[in-house]
Amino acid sequence: MNPAVMKIPVSPLAYVSPLAKIGANTQVSPFSYIDDDVEIGANCWIGPNVTILGGARIADNCRIFPGAVISAIPQDLKFAGEYTTVEIGSNTTVRECVTINRGTNYAQKTVVGSHCLLMAYVHVAHDCVVGNHVILANNTNLAGHVTIDDYAILEGFVGVQQFMHIGAHSFIAANSFVRKNVPPFVRAAREPLSYIGVNTVGLTRRGYEKNDILHIQDIYRYIFVLGYALSNALQMVETHTENTPFRQVILNFIYNSPKGIIKGATGGNDAQTPLAHED
Repeated sequence: MNPAVMKIPVSPLAYVSPLAKIGANTQVSPFSYIDDDVEIGANCWIGPNVTILGGARIADNCRIFPGAVISAIPQDLKFAGEYTTVEIGSNTTVRECVTINRGTNYAQKTVVGSHCLLMAYVHVAHDCVVGNHVILANNTNLAGHVTIDDYAILEGFVGVQQFMHIGAHSFIAANSFVRKNVPPFVRAAREPLSYIGVNTVGLTRRGYEKNDILHIQDIYRYIFVLGYALSNALQMVETHTENTPFRQVILNFIYNSPKGIIKGATGGNDAQTPLAHED
C-alpha cells in the first residue's frame, strides 16, 4: 500500500488516554474518546464518536460503531463507585448507539462473549453475562443480572427482566417480553412469552443431527405440549426419554430456574410455577 494513503491507526482528532492500552493495528476514528484504564486488543476498529470509559476490556478483532458507549457506570442506585469492568470477547461487533454498562459489587463485571453481534440501540445493563455467538437485534434491552447462553438469538425490541436466564440455541421473537427463564434449544413468542417449538432451523444450521433434534423435541413434548404439571412432566422425561447430554442440559436448566420458566404451547401446564422442592 502507498504510505501516502495508509490509514492512521489513531486519528489526531480522537482522544486516547496515555494510560490506555491499544493493540497493534487497532484504528481509532475521529472524535472518539478512550479513557484511562481501557484495554483494547489488536486489529480492532473503533468508529467515530465512540466513548469507551474506564474499566473496558475489549479483545482482538472487534468493531465498535459510531455512538456506542462502553463501560459507563451502572444505572443502579445501589452503585457506590466500586471498581468494576466490562469485558468484550474477540470478533464481536457492537453497532450504532449500543450501551454496555459496567458491573456492580454483585458480580464486579459485565461480560459480552466472542463472535457476538449487538445491533443498533441494544442496551446491556450491569452484571449481565452474554455468551458467545449471541445475536441481539435492534433495540433489545437487557436489565441487570441477565444471563444469555451461547448461540441465543433475540430479535428486535425484546425486553428482558432482571435476573432472567436465556438458554443456549434459543430464539426469541421480536417485541417479546422475557419475564421467565427461557430453556435451551427452544423458540419463544407471544404474550405472555410461550414455547412455540424447538429451534430446529438454528440447530440444523449449526450441524446438529436430525435424531438429536427429534430427541430434544420429544423432551419438550412432555414439558410443554402434553399439558402435564411441570413436576410431573419432568418425571415423565426422566422415565420415558433417553439419558443424553441434551436431556441433562435441559433438566439442569429447569431445576435451576427457581422463579419458573416460560409457558407451554397450550398454556395448559404450570411451567411458570417454581418447582416446590426448589424453594
